[in-house]
Amino acid sequence: MDTQTRQALKKDKFAQATASSVSWLSGHRSGVLRWVIVAVVVLVAGVGALVFWNLRSTAADAALGAALDVYNAPLAQPGEPAGDGVYATASDRARAANQQFAAVASQYSWLPDGAKAQYFAGVTNEQLGQNAAAETELKAAAGAWDRNLANLAKLALAGLYHQTNRDSQAIDLYNALAAKPSETVSAAVAQLDLADLYAASGKQDQARALWAKVSDADKDGAAGSIAAQKLAAKQ
Repeated sequence: MDTQTRQALKKDKFAQATASSVSWLSGHRSGVLRWVIVAVVVLVAGVGALVFWNLRSTAADAALGAALDVYNAPLAQPGEPAGDGVYATASDRARAANQQFAAVASQYSWLPDGAKAQYFAGVTNEQLGQNAAAETELKAAAGAWDRNLANLAKLALAGLYHQTNRDSQAIDLYNALAAKPSETVSAAVAQLDLADLYAASGKQDQARALWAKVSDADKDGAAGSIAAQKLAAKQ
């Protein structure tokens, strides 16, 4: 087969393929158009969702930051009046921060900053003596997908259980935290709090056993130093 014949056949095949494609598109024009419209709608929806997520995340971050500023605001010196951004008492500060944390948690509950706000709402509720509300908020935060946040909430919740005479529930939480620690709550921290609970409950042998365990496991760390000091004080 010579070159001219081969090129002619290629042209014929290309022409046939093009004709077939055009024929298929003509016969399925409405179906193709529907798929194009669907693809465009999906793309626009995806871009819109991403923009919406970014905008809401930015707003949530700003709102949580403002609430944390209140939470960390200074207290007035004794004998001096409270001024702008300065609170007369720790309770006044906690109350003001709690309102903002609760608002952020409610408005942005589906965002990470909303979950963080829920934790702080629980902490400030506890500081205000509102134990039922604190428990509700801390339990919700303890279910967060972020283990660092969840463990912080569980640690606070265990402390609340101890304060409200539910030591068995507190002990279960401390042991669970020690078994599955995180960057925010190490096994040693959970064990130190559990040892303090035992000591406060008159279970000195169990407290000493935990302090000795933490002291041996964390000889050069802060937790080990604290455990060693408490162990020496109880000798």
